[in-house]
Amino acid sequence: MTQIFDNPAEFADDALDGFVAANRHYVARVDGGVVRSTEMTPGQVSLVVGGGSGHYPAFAGLVGAGLAAGSACGNMFASPAAGQIYRVAKAAAMNGGVLLSYGNYAGDVLHFGQAQVRLNAEGIETRTVVVTDDIASAPITEWQKRRGIAGDLTVFKIAGAAAEAGLNLDEVERLAIKANYRTRSLGVAFDGCTLPGADQALFEVPAGKMALGLGIHGEPGISEHPMPTASELAELLVSRLLADKPDDAGTEVVAIVNGLGTVKYDELFLLFGKVEKLLSAAGLSVVEPECGELVTSLDMSGLSLTLLWLDTELKEYWAAPADTPAFRKGNAAPRAQRTLAAQTQAAAAQLDVPTPAAAALGLQAVTAVSAIRDVVMEHEEALGNLDAIAGDGDHGIGMRRGVDAATAAAQKTAELDGGASIAAVLTAAGEAWSEKAGGTSGALWGTAFIAAATALGNKDSYSSQDAAVVVGAFTNAITTLGKAEPGDKTMVDAIVPFRDSFIASLSMGATLVEALKEAAGVSQEAAKATSLLRPLKGRARPLAEKSLGHPDPGAVSFGLIVERLGQHLENELLESGMPA
Repeated sequence: MTQIFDNPAEFADDALDGFVAANRHYVARVDGGVVRSTEMTPGQVSLVVGGGSGHYPAFAGLVGAGLAAGSACGNMFASPAAGQIYRVAKAAAMNGGVLLSYGNYAGDVLHFGQAQVRLNAEGIETRTVVVTDDIASAPITEWQKRRGIAGDLTVFKIAGAAAEAGLNLDEVERLAIKANYRTRSLGVAFDGCTLPGADQALFEVPAGKMALGLGIHGEPGISEHPMPTASELAELLVSRLLADKPDDAGTEVVAIVNGLGTVKYDELFLLFGKVEKLLSAAGLSVVEPECGELVTSLDMSGLSLTLLWLDTELKEYWAAPADTPAFRKGNAAPRAQRTLAAQTQAAAAQLDVPTPAAAALGLQAVTAVSAIRDVVMEHEEALGNLDAIAGDGDHGIGMRRGVDAATAAAQKTAELDGGASIAAVLTAAGEAWSEKAGGTSGALWGTAFIAAATALGNKDSYSSQDAAVVVGAFTNAITTLGKAEPGDKTMVDAIVPFRDSFIASLSMGATLVEALKEAAGVSQEAAKATSLLRPLKGRARPLAEKSLGHPDPGAVSFGLIVERLGQHLENELLESGMPA
């Protein structure tokens, strides 16, 4: 159990501040995480990694020469928000492109994906390689669905070494993909871990038992087994990994025995000796292995075994020097410290001087976001109850947190000296929604707001055609990032009919209010109809039977929001004396 803290809610930030204070010759603090404090080569690819806190040395401990250029650091076991990832990547970028890499978890995929969209839109070429090494989380025929656990290290190390060697983004990405495909991991736990301030573990393993196939966020294993001897445990881990080896596996492997928190070095070394003998007996040569704490899970009592099957080029980059707070290999050349102030300033959002039309719309956007907040507040409890039927019940409170933050950010931005454009107001609102709401809905609504902002821009005039473009951009952002389609029982089932109706009505001569109100009605009917669907995406998918007969919470909340926006716009126009 974690004993040392002031406020558990601030544990992650406090720990990160202390980590930076202890490692200033390696890292510098930026809003959202850390970046290298040593010089990098102009034009070098920047590897940006990240994930939730609580896994040290992952992820901040792997920032340094020969490895990562930056790490986005979320709360305990929680994905960093898209804004955090975006700011870290901006500060780490060296004009050679950015490669994002992280474990394959839904929240990370959404938030890193949102950041990637923003970075690419700004001309910073950004790619992603997701780590999928955990053989317990999906069969080999669906290896792309697997989680990322201690195999993060092999992928990050190969990609970071390739970037340090001056390879371009195409090559760094290719090598990271290859390293990921040739990496396999399997973990076991003897007891669960405890979050700071909690009085019980996230899961428990019965006395005399061992959980096989656990995750690194407190997820329990997929099965329980009698507690084995060291030799039996080594046999179990090695045999399962060898049975899952990649098609093009050779005879050289990197073996990593990774402690998850409370299994200490003497025990890890003992197990590694057993593992090495089994690998040798299988005709494999163990190359530059690692044995220690590399990707942990707070105080979890457990460990994992990772195998990376090498070829000639992977062997070269695995062996290349690296110098970070937590991982060192070979003799990395000393690097001078760099000044990050200019880069940090450049990473901050620069607001254009708004046109009168864009500034006027910016003020209207503030009242529109406030109207969204009002309707979410009214239905917060009902949305939570609906979500609890086949989910975790947090949709109402998550939407409330997001829209509260979005409203405050929109208001603050609009009040800047000289005003702010509609694009600046909606971008600030989207960033705040994403960072404060968390979860899937936070990432989706944040991304959609920012996409709408980009579509509107800072122009001299606006027409109803701009409204059609915004609705299209909003919808595309949701479907692209969430990868859901109509029929999957998600908010997309309400959004796509809304878009189609809205654009069709405008094309037939309807006013903006008429088109919005008609489309809102279509959206609400579509949301109700999701009660007949089985969820194919999201957290409700494993509980499909419970979900039947109940509409999707995300679809319902979207329908409520666009209905309120139609009412709000009509009232605004009537109050101004303009025809609705």
